[in-house]
Amino acid sequence: MSSGNQPSEQARRMREEAEELELEAQRATDPEARQRLTEKALRIREKIEQDNGPESATMDPM
Repeated sequence: MSSGNQPSEQARRMREEAEELELEAQRATDPEARQRLTEKALRIREKIEQDNGPESATMDPM
């Protein structure tokens, strides 16, 4: 059943989006852009945590 895997797949995609935003924020030279990107990434991580639990907001341990 793919429906059981769908939330974890969505969480993975959202984590990747948050990571990309964080990297973009690190490269940003404009402090306002950096802050906006960081806040957006944080909101995504908070949404993941709310929907899937705290352990879903971070990458899986190696």
